[in-house]
Amino acid sequence: MDSPVLSDAGSAVLTDSGSPVLKDAGSPVLKAEDGPSPKKVCSYQDVLNSMNLTKDNKLFSMTRPVKDHKQTTLVFMEVLLYAILDVREIDQTFISYVWVFTQWRNEYIHWDPNDFCGIEIISIPSDILWKPDLTIEEMIEKDKAPPSPHLLIGSDGSVFVRNDQVLISTCRMHVHKFPFDTQSCSLTFRSVVHSAQEVHLMQSASSDEATRWSREVMLTQFEWLFINMTVSNRTAYIFGPGQDLMVFTINMKRRPALYVVNFLLPVFFFFCLDLASFLISDTEGKIGFKVTVLLAVTVMQLILNEILPSSSNKIPLIAVYCIGIFALMMLSLLETILVIHLIEKDSASQDNEAERERKGCKKQGKVICKVDKKKWPVCICDVSADETPAEPLQGSSSQLTEESHSSEKLPDDLKDVVKMLTLILNSKKEEAKSGYWTRMTKTINKCFFIFYITAASVFLLYMILNWNYA
Repeated sequence: MDSPVLSDAGSAVLTDSGSPVLKDAGSPVLKAEDGPSPKKVCSYQDVLNSMNLTKDNKLFSMTRPVKDHKQTTLVFMEVLLYAILDVREIDQTFISYVWVFTQWRNEYIHWDPNDFCGIEIISIPSDILWKPDLTIEEMIEKDKAPPSPHLLIGSDGSVFVRNDQVLISTCRMHVHKFPFDTQSCSLTFRSVVHSAQEVHLMQSASSDEATRWSREVMLTQFEWLFINMTVSNRTAYIFGPGQDLMVFTINMKRRPALYVVNFLLPVFFFFCLDLASFLISDTEGKIGFKVTVLLAVTVMQLILNEILPSSSNKIPLIAVYCIGIFALMMLSLLETILVIHLIEKDSASQDNEAERERKGCKKQGKVICKVDKKKWPVCICDVSADETPAEPLQGSSSQLTEESHSSEKLPDDLKDVVKMLTLILNSKKEEAKSGYWTRMTKTINKCFFIFYITAASVFLLYMILNWNYA
């Protein structure tokens, strides 16, 4: 049987095999005896027409694409992390940009590539075919990125979809080790209405492959360092029959340098200033300095409250760090207040004693006042040699009083010696008594300084160990 001859330009004819052949418009009509058969020209529309795949045909988009309702539709999934946009600890949300790859088989789609010039894959609008009704359990806001307008179908009925999504999902933050913490945020995919017997989710790549591919395509990581991605599959019984869940867990570690420089070090520097205040003399100005430093730490704590969530499974170590530094500085302030109080008490006692001595000496004779090495006024009475002081300048003990009375029985030449010895003993006694609290404050300062250094060292060592091993 002779081969048919192609008809008019621009029309299609059938060959002996029955497949359509398009002839270019304006080209000459070739007969079989003129040479080899013309090159076959095909279009994507020819493939769609052969399957009657149009928007008006609802057969492809309304129901699950299986010929037997007992047959399970296998949906292969893969998620790649393209960018970490933000992690909000205060409201515990994770914002990510991901690529979601989905693939399944539509049993109503099939064609032979040899019949259509080797066409194996074509793209069509995504609303023509049925798609698995997948949702993300952790997502709390609608996806901001528009869905992919097209999908790919293969000659064997496989359907391939890629969607770029900006996901705002909830993620429980573990901020106990903030800012040296590691977070794990999950994206759980499941079907809305189909059970595991109808739609079965399967991973198309292992966890190592997903991690490697994510690192290759990742654009930005914000303040985080991407560690890895783990993929797991499980069945959950939420409402009635079980449903397949595909869980993609993103593990990431915070870069702490910014928080160390802007928060931890300033608080430590404030602590060093408080420690240096022990070199300042004990005056009321020292109290003002310590209060100012204490208020600065309080401001840092207020800033911390705006970063960390209000509820957490454990108290964050950074909060313990601030509270511990605050407590040490408050103890230092209380110690300074106590020391200044004792010094003022000693000064007031000296003033009262000096006033009392001046009043007593005015009755007996001339008052001679001198300033000792500690800049405290010491007043003595200038009495005559044959007179015994009616009232000692700075008080006397009962023993010295008895010696004073017994001196009256001594000869006149010894009276002067006894009186002089009495005045010297009384002066030394009162010198030891005056400034007692001032000397005690020096001991208190030394003991508290040793305690302060020891407590601070133990506390800082405890914080470092907990941040490393907690």
